[in-house]
Formats: sequence, structure tokens, C-alpha cells
Amino acid sequence: MKRFVYLAGLLACLSGLAQAQDIKLPERLPELSVTDEAAFGTADSGVKPGAKVADFSVLDHKGSPVSLEALAKDKAPLLVIFYRGGWCPYCNVQIRQLAEAWPEFEKRGVTPVLVSVDKPDASAMAKATYEIPFPVLSDPDLKAHEAFDVIIEIDDATAEKYKTYGIVLEDWSGRDHHKIAAPGIFLLDKAGTVEWAHVSKDYKTRPSVEQLLNMLDNRGQ
Repeated sequence: MKRFVYLAGLLACLSGLAQAQDIKLPERLPELSVTDEAAFGTADSGVKPGAKVADFSVLDHKGSPVSLEALAKDKAPLLVIFYRGGWCPYCNVQIRQLAEAWPEFEKRGVTPVLVSVDKPDASAMAKATYEIPFPVLSDPDLKAHEAFDVIIEIDDATAEKYKTYGIVLEDWSGRDHHKIAAPGIFLLDKAGTVEWAHVSKDYKTRPSVEQLLNMLDNRGQ
């Protein structure tokens, strides 16, 4: 009961914050297509398996600094998952699926880590809404995005079109750039070396939880 009251209060607080800043999570979530098996584990962009990711420091959902080195030391292996932002309904479907599957990742000793350009306020809103039990990182200055080489720049025309849907990218990131992440997933060891990588060509298509768990079960074979 105490947990419910706390969560309800937190959500109310975040809802007020979101309204004040004119941001909100999508209310209707679409169907998310599953990556074809032939394309699973492919990445035309992003760091490749065998590469070591340079250390960086970003913020967690509370606004506290977090470095990749510290995360890897404490929680590796890491499944670092870049999403476009809390405004993206397809990303919200993926986030919900990952949060629900946390016991399976925990059983395998792997920690998912979500990263977007959303500022800490928006990251906290997603974490509370989906009760995400693993790290949600805020990277509006693109440090992690650069380290993993997953930056996509939204052109001005598309950014203006998004506004007609109620999506103002600057409100989500707190920055005036229109850069977001290509939806990418990277498995990292304690040294920060990439063991496996996938970057989706189509943002409406992502690897399923089942595919990711099978990959984790079969790695090293």
C-alpha cells in the first residue's frame, strides 16, 4: 500500500512537471514490429563488436552524474539501449517490454541501461510510468551518443512536422539541437568492450525481448 501511495504521488508530481514544460508520454502505444532474424545482430552504424567504448559521464534520471566506467564496474555485463526519446510511442513500447522482462535479464546477470537525449525530468517520467528497475540515463549533450556513434540529426522540416503532433524536441532535451539516437542495443563487458551490437534501420522495428534473451543465452558458443 505504501508503495502504491508513493508511486501515485510521484506520478502526480511528474505529471504536473510535464504539463508545466509541455511534455508528456504518448497515451496510445502502437504495435512494434520485431526484427527479422536475418537482420538481428546487424549494425550499419554504431560501434562494432570488439571495440572498446570511450568512457563518458552523463546524468541519471535524478540528475546525478554517472560514468560508463562506474556502471560497467558495478553492473556489467550491460545491455545499453538507445531510444529516440520519451515522445516516441515505439520507444515506449520497447521500454515497457524491457521493464516487464527485468527478472529474466536479472536471472542472466545482465543489466539493461536506457539512454536518450531526454533531460532528467523526462527520463524520470518514463522511469516512474513504467516502473523501470534499471538505470535510465539522460544525455542531452550527446556524450554517450557520440561514444557509441548512434547520432541521427532530425532535419528542420521534420522537426516542424513533429510539432504538429505536439512533439517539441527542444522541450524534451532542453537543448536547441535536433539530434536523437538511432535505436541501438549494445552488450558491454566490464572493460567497456562491445560483445554484440544491433542498430535498427527502421525505428518502428526493434529486437524482441525473446531475441535478446536468446542472444544472451547463446553468447560465447
